[in-house]
Amino acid sequence: MAMLGLLLAAALCLGYTSAASLGTVLTEGGMVSGENYAVSGLFHYMDVFRGIPFAAPPGRFEKPQRHPGWDGVLKAKEFRKRCLQLTLLQTDTRGAEDCLYLNIWVPQGRKEISTNLPVMVWIFGGAFLVGASNGANFLDNYLYDGEEIANRGNVIVVTLSYRVGTLGFLSTGDEGIPGNYGLWDQHAGIAWVHRNIKAFGGDPNNITVFGESAGGASVNFQLITPKNKGLVRRGISQSGVALCPWAVNRNPREFAELVATRVGCPTDDKMAACLKMTDAVTLTLAGSLEMHGSPSAPIVQNLVLAPVIDGDFLPDEPANLFHNAAEVDYIAGANDMDGHIFTGLDVPSINQPLQGTPIEDLKTLIGALTKEKGQQAADVAYNEYTTGWGSRPSKEDIKKAVVAVETDYVFLVPTQAALYLHNSVATTASTYSYLFSQPSRMPAYPSWMGADHADDLQYVFGKPFATPLGYWPKHRDVSGYMIAYWTNFARTGNPNKGESGVPVTWPAFNNQTHQYVEINHRMGRNSVKQKMRLRYVNYWTNIFANMPTITIE
Repeated sequence: MAMLGLLLAAALCLGYTSAASLGTVLTEGGMVSGENYAVSGLFHYMDVFRGIPFAAPPGRFEKPQRHPGWDGVLKAKEFRKRCLQLTLLQTDTRGAEDCLYLNIWVPQGRKEISTNLPVMVWIFGGAFLVGASNGANFLDNYLYDGEEIANRGNVIVVTLSYRVGTLGFLSTGDEGIPGNYGLWDQHAGIAWVHRNIKAFGGDPNNITVFGESAGGASVNFQLITPKNKGLVRRGISQSGVALCPWAVNRNPREFAELVATRVGCPTDDKMAACLKMTDAVTLTLAGSLEMHGSPSAPIVQNLVLAPVIDGDFLPDEPANLFHNAAEVDYIAGANDMDGHIFTGLDVPSINQPLQGTPIEDLKTLIGALTKEKGQQAADVAYNEYTTGWGSRPSKEDIKKAVVAVETDYVFLVPTQAALYLHNSVATTASTYSYLFSQPSRMPAYPSWMGADHADDLQYVFGKPFATPLGYWPKHRDVSGYMIAYWTNFARTGNPNKGESGVPVTWPAFNNQTHQYVEINHRMGRNSVKQKMRLRYVNYWTNIFANMPTITIE
């Protein structure tokens, strides 16, 4: 038995040492070493590099600069601190100013080093206020761990960090502090990947950026800015696009003056200079936002730390920049109850099963979202969302209508508008639309609940495979479908063609057929649909948009 044990140990050692591994990699900044380990699948291995700097420590309210490099071998084995940001309660800060690092997962076989692999660069969400390249962590299980995507899709996965909150998105609306520093950080990370990923076995000419929420909007911004010409081949926006009402702040000066007042700076022509000299933690704390919503003051209207039209990274309104993505393949979609994350705070009664939600709350919420167009717009919207109710709507009818209003306004309709825009200007590029509808797994949610905001993340990152005890087989089905579609698309520009089988052929989206695929565990031929909520898309993008804006005293 002792001899058998020795032979087995020797066999395991031989198997491990024969695994393909990049070892030490030469980048533009110097040598880096990560770690290599076995993953699920016969003779599957993974090279992982955590914490590679893609830019120098950023200057206060300055664009990122190239990293000066290092001597010796940089041991890239630990995630670095997130960018300085508020805690969720907005009472303290976490993270550091020196934060522009990225992480890389490279799948390997047993013998030959991987080469020319598609590259997927992840941009995290968090309302441009919070977040990290590795995501939330529970017992060293990081949400944005790229292992499952890389292993199952045979792609390289990169996750990068960027400045958020005041340091990433404050703008004085002029050349003093132009803003968009977080977007510039993302761009710097993408450019670093383009310059260096070949050394890791990636194809620099096949980079897909993908992200969710503010990360999804960031993906859209990275596709339509003229700064990324030739750097990005494809993009995937999950629950967020550049046309979302929270994605652009058109009056940044107002919040900049509020921050200046909070930190004791003047609000005149000396404001920018004073803010640049203010302590980073103090600045971050001064960027707290009002997160207590109500039907008359929905939270979405308070998300004012966001990208701005700066005449540089975004030289024009986002809707006028889509021609820059004419050759970039694009997938965009939303979750069927994406808006629940906000309505649960704006109208808490929707989550209380025994308590009804007053119709007046629905009317007030619609009025708040349409106030720029006046009462007529609110009346038309109310009629749209209550059609078919009859004289006695049920509690569930009212609650679902409240969620539908914010889902459409905040996420779904802008996403559809972005898809129509992309398709209308696309030359060589393809456009794909989806709706994610796997019901939320949150036990406290109502029985009628669909997919809430961010519910898709666990499936894209393969958590049902990584932590199988927490999921049912149906959840592994959903995760397998999403990883297959996403990585096929990254490889070929077509979610149906690649190295992974898919449950149903996903047709391209266009202005004639309006087709999309509905993603859940029951996928089959009935999952291909068309004209996603077209009645409501038409209301918000056509009827509402063309109503005259009123002057509010």
